[in-house]
Amino acid sequence: MPTADLVITGAHVRTLDPRRPYARAVAVRDGLIAAVGDESDVRDWRGPGTEVVDLAGAWLTPGLVDSHSHPVWGLDLAIGLDLSTVRDLDGLRAALATAERTDGWVLGFGLDHNVFGGRPVDRALIEDVLEEAPAFLRLYDGHSALVTEPALKAADITGPRTFAQRSHLATDADGRLTGHLVEHAAMDLVVAVLPKPSYAGRRARLAELLSSMAATGLTGAHVMDLGDLDLIEAVAQETVLPLRLGFHPWCMPGADERALEELVALQGRGGRHWRVSGVKFFMDGTVEGGTAWLEHPDCHGQGTDAFWPDPAAYSDAVRHLHRAGVRTATHAIGDAAVRHVLDTVASLGPGGRLAHRVEHVESAPDDTLERIARLGVIASMQPPHTEYTQADGSDEWSLRLGEERASRAWRLRDLRDAGAIVALGSDWPIAHYDARTVLATARTPRGAASARAGLTGAQALEGCTTHAALAAGEATVAGRITAGFRADLTALSLDLVEAPADEITEASVALTVTGGHITHRGI
Repeated sequence: MPTADLVITGAHVRTLDPRRPYARAVAVRDGLIAAVGDESDVRDWRGPGTEVVDLAGAWLTPGLVDSHSHPVWGLDLAIGLDLSTVRDLDGLRAALATAERTDGWVLGFGLDHNVFGGRPVDRALIEDVLEEAPAFLRLYDGHSALVTEPALKAADITGPRTFAQRSHLATDADGRLTGHLVEHAAMDLVVAVLPKPSYAGRRARLAELLSSMAATGLTGAHVMDLGDLDLIEAVAQETVLPLRLGFHPWCMPGADERALEELVALQGRGGRHWRVSGVKFFMDGTVEGGTAWLEHPDCHGQGTDAFWPDPAAYSDAVRHLHRAGVRTATHAIGDAAVRHVLDTVASLGPGGRLAHRVEHVESAPDDTLERIARLGVIASMQPPHTEYTQADGSDEWSLRLGEERASRAWRLRDLRDAGAIVALGSDWPIAHYDARTVLATARTPRGAASARAGLTGAQALEGCTTHAALAAGEATVAGRITAGFRADLTALSLDLVEAPADEITEASVALTVTGGHITHRGI
């Protein structure tokens, strides 16, 4: 009989396999689960080279997966001053006044729209404390930034520009550039002239980040961008990646047939624990930035345009990729954006079921929930985003949408009750990557979503395991603890299903295993 590389004993095992929901021990060989059962079922798998880990009563589940993250691209987003704890304009000005310079620049990220107290995002509010320094401050949503006049000059920006996608350089009533760069194409103008971190520095930060993610129990992430595949390949050749990463390169407006075929050709590129496995689209932007595609304008009269100026071209691109067997994920926050994604998937026929996903779904009417479930579109949602809103509706997200639409915030439980597949993630660096926070907030949503019931403990766990596997097209190899499946495993000090939600964020991570390789050991 062959012997195992790893045997885990003394565990309360939630397998999520309906044929055997509970077990006490697991054996792992060659990166796969070899046996699941009681202590007696794995005894014969032990050999001289087998590592035996006694979990001493910890709870073992399938490996937790973040279904929407940016661990590589995020390295370039989360640089400089962390502004996520700033709560008002005075706090922002104080933070900027003492901020360190990077090659003369002030860089920051995580800036909350609510800091401006309903005022337009404008460089005039901060320039006097920066002593003529160029500044680039990303707002928390990742879809906009605030820059100063010296930064505009460095990028040779003197007036509005026209873009192929829905993007713009904001101006005030007098036509003055406010420094608010809205959406990727506008931000990229200044990103091109920002100080660049060294390759060695990025590589070290990536390795550190992935290890920190594993320490929260994560064994995988669905990466919603192309990242830097050469960097990933280099790190993967030096060490075993702590997380299994599936990359989704972007398809942007203007993509022609050649560009689509290039995306098709990228599929499958990868190595140990990383692979290109889909394509990411944007159907809109964000509510706070006024770029979410809504069926009715927001309170500023914005939000009536799609990110793709020609939405039909988006649908054609999805159909092209679908015919080539490529899975797609589409960023869609507003109700009109979600509806267009569903219309597109419906046009694919039965073959579109469980092959395409919609990201975020922040405000959705009742008929949309039922349709997501019926069409088999995976809803990929990020519960920690609810923390950027307030229960009393005083936040920018709620105010822009209005009371009725804000009352439909992040309908996680309603989607599950409708029969939809709901995969959970963080959208790091938009929110923290800690898997325990994702699980806890899914059960007790914050702010505008707090009036609604959250997911049950079992549903939340499924969102990071079985439903995440469905979202990746990997339900036959991942998401359960059963013989033949990947040995991606997470052990915590408490039961993720039955423990109170507020205790989950403080649970200790006893063990994280990715592909049979121990990536974090807390015992």
